[in-house]
Amino acid sequence: MPTNDPSPAEQHVVDYPIDDYMHAETPEQLKALADRTRITILGLLGERAATTSQLAEVLNRPKGTIGYHLKVLESNGMVKIVRTRKVRAMTEKYYGRTARTIIMAGPPEADDPFFMLKEVMREAAIDPEHPLPMFTLRKVRIPTDRAVEFVKRVGDLAEEFVALRRGGDTVYGFLAGVFPTNLPTLPGDEDTQA
Repeated sequence: MPTNDPSPAEQHVVDYPIDDYMHAETPEQLKALADRTRITILGLLGERAATTSQLAEVLNRPKGTIGYHLKVLESNGMVKIVRTRKVRAMTEKYYGRTARTIIMAGPPEADDPFFMLKEVMREAAIDPEHPLPMFTLRKVRIPTDRAVEFVKRVGDLAEEFVALRRGGDTVYGFLAGVFPTNLPTLPGDEDTQA
């Protein structure tokens, strides 16, 4: 089966060692992921390691605020100091993610299964002159095992997306899912044959 994985020249490689996955299961870890600033920091650290000062400048937030969020992420095993550098009499600490993908035991807003869709609605930049965003919605009656196959393919495509080499001046999002609906169904041919 052909693969669409990016070639090594097209793949993004962070400038520090990183695991492929980590599991966020504890209430503290899920709470850490429920904060928009911390999610943004994790996204930036997926590009490359950064200092508190660099993150504060990009996010236009005080260094103390960014330092607090880094400590929360660090105490929950999501970021770590990946290197240090002496600058004058001080030591700069560079933070990096511990894993490319964080697998959550449940959504940060467990009472809201649509939190990802709401995130898209908050973050999507709509410009009539730009060819994106592009969304498509399709519905089909299929067996559960086939839907599960598509879930794996969607996951593989998401992994391909985040493996791409970083560049350009826009952060693009990728959202895809397979979900059961509450729509009515007609009996299939196999259900009506005697």
